[in-house]
Amino acid sequence: MWRFLTLLALILLTACAQNEDAWTRIHETGVLRVGLDPTYPPFEDFDGAALTGIDVDLAHELGGALGLEVEFVHFGYDGLYDALATGQVDMLLSALVILPERTQDFAYSDPYFNAGEILIVPKDSSIDEMADLNGRSLSVELGAQGHVLAAEWARKLPGLTVSPFNSPEEAITAVLQQQADVVLIDQISGRLFLKAQPGLRRLPEPVTVEPYALVVRASDAKLLSRLNDSLDQLRASGQLDAILSHWLGP
Repeated sequence: MWRFLTLLALILLTACAQNEDAWTRIHETGVLRVGLDPTYPPFEDFDGAALTGIDVDLAHELGGALGLEVEFVHFGYDGLYDALATGQVDMLLSALVILPERTQDFAYSDPYFNAGEILIVPKDSSIDEMADLNGRSLSVELGAQGHVLAAEWARKLPGLTVSPFNSPEEAITAVLQQQADVVLIDQISGRLFLKAQPGLRRLPEPVTVEPYALVVRASDAKLLSRLNDSLDQLRASGQLDAILSHWLGP
C-alpha cells in the first residue's frame, strides 16, 4: 500500500511541477533553454562548429534583455513540440508558423517575422499594388502558394497573365530578364535574391501573412509575457529589423 501511495505522490508532484510556470525556475537558474532545428538557413544553421542565423541572434538578444544565458538544444523538426511538451526546453525558436490547432497545449508569442508572399518589381516600375497588375505579366513558382493566389487574381483581373516557373529563382529571374513585369514570391526567397540584385525592389506591404513566432507551453504565461515584452523592446529599438536585414537584406 505504501508503495502505491509513494508512486501516487510522485505522479502528483510531477504533474504539479509541469503545470507551474517555467519563469520562476528560469529566473532562478539564469538559463533559458531554446529548442531549434538547425537545418533551415538563414534562420538557423549549424556547420559542425558554430550555430548561426536569425533565430540564434534573436534568442541571444531576448536572453540579454531578460538577463539570461541562452542554451540551445538541437532537435529534428518533427521533435520540436514533443521536446517542449516534455520539458526538455523552455521555448522553441525555429521559424515556426503559428498553428491555431496547437493552442490547447502551446502558446505563441507575438509574431517576429512574416514569411508570406511579397511582390517584387524593377526599381523603375510603376506597379505599387495588386490593382496595378491588370494588363501585366506575373511570374510565380509552380505549385507554390503564390501560384494559387495568382490564379485567384487572374479571375478578377482578366488582363493579368500568370507565368509559372519551376523554382523561386527562375520566377524572379524572369523579371530581371523582362519576361515578366512582377514576381509573387515568399518573403524569404525574395529578400535573399534582392540582396544581390539592386535593380529590383519589393513592395512594402506583404500580400499574405505567414507569421513566425516563439512557442512556450500553454501554462507558461509569465514566461510568454516577458518574452513578448522583450520582443516589443527589440522591435521599438530597431534591433529586430537590424537582425532581419543582416540576414535577409533590406
